[in-house]
Amino acid sequence: MTLPVSLTPGHAPLTHWRDVLAGASLTLDAASAGAIAAAQAIVDDIVAAGTVTYGVNTGFGKLASVRIADADLATLQRNLILSHAVGTGPALPDSVVRLILAMKAASLARGASGVRPVVVEALLGALAADALPVVPAKGSVGASGDLAPLAHLTAALMGVGEIRLKGMALPAAEALSRIGQAPLALGAKEGLALINGTQVSTAIAITALSEIARVFDAALVAGALSVDALKGSDTPFDPRIQALRGQPGQINVAATLLTLIAGSEIRDSHRFGDTKVQDPYSLRCQPQVMGAVRDLLGNAAATLGIEANAVTDNPLVLGPGEIVSGGNFHAEPVAFAADILAMGLCEIGNLSERRMALLVDPVMSGLPPFLARDAGLNSGFMIAQVTAAALASENKQKAYPASVDTIPTSANQEDHVSMATHGAYRLLDMAKNAASIIGIELMAAAEAIEHHRPMKTSPRLEPVLALLRGRIAPLTADRYLAPDLAAATDLVLSGAVGQAAGLDSFAEFAA
Repeated sequence: MTLPVSLTPGHAPLTHWRDVLAGASLTLDAASAGAIAAAQAIVDDIVAAGTVTYGVNTGFGKLASVRIADADLATLQRNLILSHAVGTGPALPDSVVRLILAMKAASLARGASGVRPVVVEALLGALAADALPVVPAKGSVGASGDLAPLAHLTAALMGVGEIRLKGMALPAAEALSRIGQAPLALGAKEGLALINGTQVSTAIAITALSEIARVFDAALVAGALSVDALKGSDTPFDPRIQALRGQPGQINVAATLLTLIAGSEIRDSHRFGDTKVQDPYSLRCQPQVMGAVRDLLGNAAATLGIEANAVTDNPLVLGPGEIVSGGNFHAEPVAFAADILAMGLCEIGNLSERRMALLVDPVMSGLPPFLARDAGLNSGFMIAQVTAAALASENKQKAYPASVDTIPTSANQEDHVSMATHGAYRLLDMAKNAASIIGIELMAAAEAIEHHRPMKTSPRLEPVLALLRGRIAPLTADRYLAPDLAAATDLVLSGAVGQAAGLDSFAEFAA
């Protein structure tokens, strides 16, 4: 079970957000109540004074110059939510919605948004009851906040739309009734505070980062296992080589690979009898390639860690009488982070697919063609490598940077947008593709190790083989391989492969 998380708004580490993603219950630091109340009082004072203030008593976007009568302020906020709930496409995964609820609550609790405590309580109440709004994945351009998806989230808390209550889709009003939570009636500025913000794009990106970190760990394991299976050399991982370049990711990855291979009987068997001068780049240059990927992942993690704690709605309550418009809702940092993650995923998959190609090539491996027993009668891993190649190319096609695209919206008021939300959303599919590529390599490398028995690989890699063999039998003859690939992919995405080898890069990124 994931332990409960007590979160201080503005100061939560990435590991806390990962825990929420995994189902941890959430409470906010009690000190946030004072900040919420102080900001709410400022909004109340402005309404009472009748001061014209954007987001409080005006229209929105291009309609910001339209003054709204005090009697219509509640209707204004409700209309805002209903008019903006125009998302489409598949619903976001429940785990992502959990994270959105938590991030939005934490952001509002910093006391710069001017909402009442009941708004934060509604978000946390839905999260605690596992009453998760159904939020369409598509419809945000990543500027002025994730308007459409956040509108669906808010509408559900108002009793409009759908909520998945403990996994069962229900009309929102019915789900709220079942958990004893009244539909949220919005006050001045509250609708705008709820739908402005980068919480959707950031939550999706952090979800993807969590999956990518597990894929990255499994790729290091697969790379080490392939080096051993191909009787490659661990000399290129010598720390002195890495130190001369000085790239931190390269140094880290080389050290990890050395640790993973250390003590291998297979490596010791050919340490002094190698006739090969150099291994192919996909084996030898793993520190340089995967190290660069590691540095990119760390940079993206730093950006997303900051964004997860940010106040990104608009306008912001800065002090008594000061509600100021800015542009914190623009998700460009998230868009860039998503693009970096996409590039990293491509390279993880590219390198793994090339190692897989070595494993099935008898000229390069010295092993039976396609690792097949009785090759010719059996095709072995021939087409598994083709699948890996197909997925690697699909990821390259998906990796076109979202951040370089923009399209004007809202009658040119919002004339530059980030496209962060779909930049992040495509990562979920890309991570699964990469996990399958790594899964295929792990299956093939494990099979190659079978040809070296009774020699063992290293103490860090033998548990990985045991994990694989617990789900996937050796390939003694051709069989229906799709279930094996699904099992290998699941072991990668679940983090089991990295855990079996003692790796957790996400925790290192979050440190």
